[in-house]
Amino acid sequence: MRVTKRIKDMNDDNKPYEKCIKYGPEYLSDAELIAAIIRTGNNELHSVALAEDILNSNGECKGLLGLHHLSLNQLMKFKGIGKVKAVQLKCIGELSRRISKAGMGDKVTFKSPDRIADYFMEDMRHREKEVVIAAFLNTKHMLIKHIELSKGTVNSSLMSTRELFVEALKYNSVYVVLLHNHPSGDPTPSREDIINTRKIYEAGKLIGIDLIDHIIIGDNKYISLKEKGIMN
Repeated sequence: MRVTKRIKDMNDDNKPYEKCIKYGPEYLSDAELIAAIIRTGNNELHSVALAEDILNSNGECKGLLGLHHLSLNQLMKFKGIGKVKAVQLKCIGELSRRISKAGMGDKVTFKSPDRIADYFMEDMRHREKEVVIAAFLNTKHMLIKHIELSKGTVNSSLMSTRELFVEALKYNSVYVVLLHNHPSGDPTPSREDIINTRKIYEAGKLIGIDLIDHIIIGDNKYISLKEKGIMN
């Protein structure tokens, strides 16, 4: 049995909550940040040790990214993590994602692949199944609306060309950007990705709504099919 020193027996400079108050949250490790949220551990582990166990639990996908992938039920399997603490941890993850997007401002202009990828990266890189998102833009390449077109299996998603352009017309969009994620983390386009992109690109030309890019999101990296010359 691994028994650790109790938090209350530590020096104040090593207690996450007190350390945060004294120095600021930027001085806390990932485990200490989580410990400051959950506050208590269990009979065997203090809160920091419990947080370290949680961060190291998700196989190859460890750390904060691994935490993002843990479900409520998986979190609740840790002794000392009940439903309330599990919900708190999931909400913190979602809050961080929304803060990241909110920091980009309300008026979003999509004139470059890196700008587009940055905006959607945190939404899509953690998904465990393929998801297709369509972003509808006006004449100035400003975002009007984005919607989730489809959600697939771990390896593939289904997308209707007709559905895409019906939605584009609904929002009076002039340009469309497609995005989808690869849960493997590798954004390299498949043969199907290339074929579908060219089909949608040609269909858009016929109705006067340009598909200006298709971006594949991996794990903190992306590939633009426009930059690869695949859409020409």
